[in-house]
Amino acid sequence: MAIRTVVIGAAGRMGRMLVAQVLQDPELALVAALESPQCPFLGQDAAQVAGLPPCGIPLVQDVQSALSQADCLIDFTAAAVTRQVAPLAAAMGVSLVIGSTGLTAEDQGMLQSLAEKGARIVQSPNMSVGVNLLFALCRKVAPLLGEDYDIEVVEMHHNQKKDAPSGTAERLGQILAEARGLSYEKDVRHGRVGLVGPRPRGEIGMHALRGGDVVGDHTVIFATEGERVELTHKASSRQTFAKGAVRAVKFLAGAAPGKYDMQQVLGL
Repeated sequence: MAIRTVVIGAAGRMGRMLVAQVLQDPELALVAALESPQCPFLGQDAAQVAGLPPCGIPLVQDVQSALSQADCLIDFTAAAVTRQVAPLAAAMGVSLVIGSTGLTAEDQGMLQSLAEKGARIVQSPNMSVGVNLLFALCRKVAPLLGEDYDIEVVEMHHNQKKDAPSGTAERLGQILAEARGLSYEKDVRHGRVGLVGPRPRGEIGMHALRGGDVVGDHTVIFATEGERVELTHKASSRQTFAKGAVRAVKFLAGAAPGKYDMQQVLGL
């Protein structure tokens, strides 16, 4: 039996990719497509909005009705939306795949609490297989190279992105800080300007670039005297994130209650 799936934010750029990916996967069935009351596409066929032949599923705003027929909800919207829909989905026994941006420590705590009460959740700032490989590599490379190598993180996204640094870059910073025994809050420096003096030994630099239609580039630089190592991931299509989300939906179908990330979904 196909996994009954709901996509929220289905008319957005990422939402359209998710709708298309769900419709094209024989193991999933799109049962509802959600949008905000202000969305100009409400009532239109979700597949047609995504550039596909009609599927008979209109864009609607009734979250509770949509969840009543679902096994899993895919949410790539924003933190404010996730705060509202995650508790409702969990209470209705609907699994959650969350790729929303801007989640706070309090939001993470809320998701963890839902998982401890029996919810099944995959939450990751980036569901690309390649990016999660980058996460795993950074976790191994940072302690291997050691403190003699300065670390800088550079990310670039399209000029419409609202948050900075990206959730992916923030997660990279957290992984690097953990691997070096540092604190993300205390030891990450977001950009530099003016007479900042010599670079502190335990600092992790974080830099956000914005321009054009860049889907998402992330580079981690390890630099020391005489050499430099760079690990880079570049996304040219949002489809890679949608494919990862579908893998997460399938993972949750057989998972025990709990809060997981893409590292666990991919076995990394």
